[in-house]
Amino acid sequence: MTQREQLYGLLGDLPDRNREISVSTVATESRPGYVLERLVLDLNGIEAVPACFVRPHEQSGPLPTVLYNHAHGGDYVLGKDELLDGRAALSDPPYAEALTAAGYSALCFDTWAFGERRGRTEAEIFKHMLWHGQVMWGMMMYDSLRAVDYLVSRPDVDAERIATLGISMGSTMGWWLAALDTRIKVCVDICCLTDFDALIDAQGLDGHGIYYYVPSLLKHFSAGQINALIAPRPHLALAGNFDRLTPPAGLDRIDAELQQAYAGAGAPEAWKLLRYETGHFESDAMRGEVMAYLKRWM
Repeated sequence: MTQREQLYGLLGDLPDRNREISVSTVATESRPGYVLERLVLDLNGIEAVPACFVRPHEQSGPLPTVLYNHAHGGDYVLGKDELLDGRAALSDPPYAEALTAAGYSALCFDTWAFGERRGRTEAEIFKHMLWHGQVMWGMMMYDSLRAVDYLVSRPDVDAERIATLGISMGSTMGWWLAALDTRIKVCVDICCLTDFDALIDAQGLDGHGIYYYVPSLLKHFSAGQINALIAPRPHLALAGNFDRLTPPAGLDRIDAELQQAYAGAGAPEAWKLLRYETGHFESDAMRGEVMAYLKRWM
């Protein structure tokens, strides 16, 4: 068993990875700078997954595409619309505008408990899944993996140039997804590269929702070991030194581990951690680095 298979195996009883995906288009609209498709995806066979797909105007042919992961922030209403509208923790403009202006398409979907999938609390979903041998984080990641399956099926997506990007919970989704799926060619995570042991030492476990916790994970993997599965693919991490969700000692540890992993993989330039004297938000400087990194590696 490979490390990637072992990591996937910790995610509970998941639906069949080979089940057929279906999609329906709810609406298509033209917005300044991009076309918006509002979709409903059948990714898991349990509940529908509303999604937004944006693409630049008047560009044909397969385009590089970003799977954008929305944040948590206690805002169960926003969900996928973070891609379109942004949020207080993000710089301007919203990523739908920034990405399409740079020539990328992007997909964002409502994960469990958020957006159009709200109605049950996060805790209720976690408990229900636990009784059935499922892990909420595992079900979230399953939907992300199937979203990649959907993207590569689209003729207007360049399957060789798919990136993942997000802040906070979306950051964690990004590096887990890139670790699990080598079809992700570039990973950008903002403000949630968290070393688990450092979080425990800092008494920060309540900073994350219950969705975050995977049974027995620490018996087998550190955060550094999960992220090392991304090597040698390009990975940019941005962090605030005053962010309680990413204790500085943990950032030091992960950086050292990934410098070693990327050097061993012959791609030391593909790993980059940038730290700022800020908290849990994306600054304008961070946004500039994100867009420059995508331009370089996509």
